[in-house]
Amino acid sequence: MAVHNQVQLITYPDSLGGSLQTLKKVLDEHFHDIFKGGIHILPPFPSSGDRGFAPLTYFEIEPAFGSWEDIKAIGAKHDVLLDVMVNHISRQSAYFQDFLKQGRRSPYADLFLTLDKIWEDGQPVQADIDKMFLRRPLPYSTFTIEETGEEEKVWTTFGKTDPSEQIDLDVHSDQVKRLLTEIFENFRNNNVKIVRLDAVGYIIKKLGTSCFFVEPEIYGFLDWIKELADSLDIELLPEVHAHYSIQYKLAEHGFWIYDFILPYRILDTLVNKNAEALREYLITRPAKQFTMLDCHDGIPVKPDLDGLIDTKAARKLVDTCLERGSNLSLIVSDEHKDADGFDVHQIRCSYYSVLNSDDDAYLAARAIQFFAPGIPQVYYVGLLAGENDEEGVRRTGEGREINRQNFSVGEIEQALGKSAVQRLLALIRFRNEYDAFNGDFRVLESASHEVWLEWTKGELRCTLQLDLSTNRTVIDYVEADGTTVQFVV
Repeated sequence: MAVHNQVQLITYPDSLGGSLQTLKKVLDEHFHDIFKGGIHILPPFPSSGDRGFAPLTYFEIEPAFGSWEDIKAIGAKHDVLLDVMVNHISRQSAYFQDFLKQGRRSPYADLFLTLDKIWEDGQPVQADIDKMFLRRPLPYSTFTIEETGEEEKVWTTFGKTDPSEQIDLDVHSDQVKRLLTEIFENFRNNNVKIVRLDAVGYIIKKLGTSCFFVEPEIYGFLDWIKELADSLDIELLPEVHAHYSIQYKLAEHGFWIYDFILPYRILDTLVNKNAEALREYLITRPAKQFTMLDCHDGIPVKPDLDGLIDTKAARKLVDTCLERGSNLSLIVSDEHKDADGFDVHQIRCSYYSVLNSDDDAYLAARAIQFFAPGIPQVYYVGLLAGENDEEGVRRTGEGREINRQNFSVGEIEQALGKSAVQRLLALIRFRNEYDAFNGDFRVLESASHEVWLEWTKGELRCTLQLDLSTNRTVIDYVEADGTTVQFVV
């Protein structure tokens, strides 16, 4: 299958109305012509943490959200995108629970990375760990095996608890490959058309390396899983938060990639009223990308933009974001911080709030996103011009909750009355329907306080003109009969 070059929605299974069934109803009633590119449903599986990203199994849907029938029903009208956390599975999964009981005698033991698969004697060496890109202080957790009382150390890249809730899988194991094959076959049987490979950059653990995007070994796995996906008519989207050069390598290998640079570039352009860095970026970036402004995590900064941004200017922009209510996710390992100590991993906020809840600035940001080559994704909070959920952060102590609030059907209907939301829907319809977006893209010459972008296909042409001094955004486009029309965004 080919990915449709139209706008996609990103949503949790319960964030628009509380369930998958209500999500379908909301899509049918309010957004039937909006998300023609598909629906990315963030993990709807039974999970023990990280709002779905610590799945117990991929063969069931969390009953509180609905069932596979609901996924199938959404998939009848929309391309459904689901995640597979190829790097890990939940500590509460039946597989790991059996390992905790029987240890190496468990039929599932080979799914996991016990430390003797890394260090021959099973003893971790700090000098090796110091070279790794860490997401927690130590990359392993220690467990006691119920039947023997023995201790087992198992690799755990992620997790805020100790021991971690997310247990790494050994992608070299035939058992893991069988499990992934069964997961993909089940997806195909339930109308899933695109799979995001979440945390795929961490799957290869090799001594002497950062254990992040280890080349060439990672390509061996990616080639294997692409062959599997192709055989089932499923598209793949690897998710890698890393230096942009790694993304570009994935693009060279023919994979779709995420444009994790664009959200910061657009924010910087609108806050500082200068488009020079954005224009330069749009000229040089690969075209085969999924674009986004907001998501369930935050606006990427490090390591995604290392070498692209001046840390002094970045600090200034981050301070502006903090003044507007954002909070920050920071880099853990000292080795991956800048020499001057700059350590911002992500800026966590609603994109509408970080632009001061200014409708014109927000619509300008979306217009740039939609004109950048790629498949545009709109996160559900951004769809409804939602603001920072500071109460959610206070209640949970989790900074990412600032942009993860759930909306009832009543709140969705209320948000539809906002001017910003109606303007965004009109812009999405234009992006979905105007065929020049399937043609050729150009960045036009303009003053530093302006953004001029153009798409052409045959006689069709649309030109985006944004004046950063006022945030006024206008699209001039040519109708099929040759008439030129002006669309004020």
